[in-house]
Amino acid sequence: HPFYFNFWRKFLYQILKREQFDAIHVHDLPLVRVGVELKNKYNVPLLADLHENWPAYLRISQHTQSIMGKILSPNKKWIHYEREILQYVDRIIVVVKEAKNRLVRLNVNEESIHIVSNTLNIKHFNIDIHKTNPGEIVLFYAGGITYHRGIQTVIKALSLIKHSVPNIRFRILGEGRYQSELMKLTKRLELDNQIVFHGWQPYKKMIEFMKEVDFAVIPHLKSEHTDTTIPHKLFQYMYAEKPVIASNCEPIERIIRETNSGYIYREDKYTELANILEGLTKNNDKELGRNGKLWVKKKYNWELDSRVLINVYEKLQQT
Repeated sequence: HPFYFNFWRKFLYQILKREQFDAIHVHDLPLVRVGVELKNKYNVPLLADLHENWPAYLRISQHTQSIMGKILSPNKKWIHYEREILQYVDRIIVVVKEAKNRLVRLNVNEESIHIVSNTLNIKHFNIDIHKTNPGEIVLFYAGGITYHRGIQTVIKALSLIKHSVPNIRFRILGEGRYQSELMKLTKRLELDNQIVFHGWQPYKKMIEFMKEVDFAVIPHLKSEHTDTTIPHKLFQYMYAEKPVIASNCEPIERIIRETNSGYIYREDKYTELANILEGLTKNNDKELGRNGKLWVKKKYNWELDSRVLINVYEKLQQT
């Protein structure tokens, strides 16, 4: 939207007039255009940090589903803009190799793409491993509540096993447009005793909740968006020694299988998920939790990823 670009253009031009910079670091696709203008005007290298596959993200976003949304954010335009604008960027950061492969398929120069993942800064993440309630198996979801987060799949799976595993509980933290639908579904399937909606909670409270649970779920529906990005929470759960039960979005599936830190089911197959939930046992699954923590210490941590980013900057200054 012109107003959006003009606001940032003006704001950033004023800063660049006053200060001297070695590089411009732009987060996400929309503002890359302004970054390119600044790069050309001030002759400063440009780095685009793409946390999301933006065209795919817009395709599943609720605000783009209306007629007005489709007019204001036409997907074809975004795909064309991305392919075009990234040719003028010096370095590109993505969070997973699936995102890198996608850009390479769009003919973006492979040499310019670097993977700096959405990993955990272990130094700033403190969670003491807690004994959970021995009489219950508690599942945990934290995050936004929209249709595409797939929480409905977990609720449907729980309805299939409510008699065979009566001691299973599901705690949902977060809020979003789809919450009332999920609450209705919970009521309709008579799961009020097993599922609790806690609403949005501050970060510290979320960590407190995490201590009390046995398994974390990442039930996202599979799409081009979820197949090219990674949630930061995956690494939090792994480090907290919570086995992760997740749908088969490519990067999540790849990491959980590599680290043997949880279970994977096909995104909307709630019967498949029900089979996994029915087989859960606290003791046997402790091993999966320990694996997760080990791999975060060894590979999936910000200490290592930040080195990649620093290296990108050092090389950028040499060019």
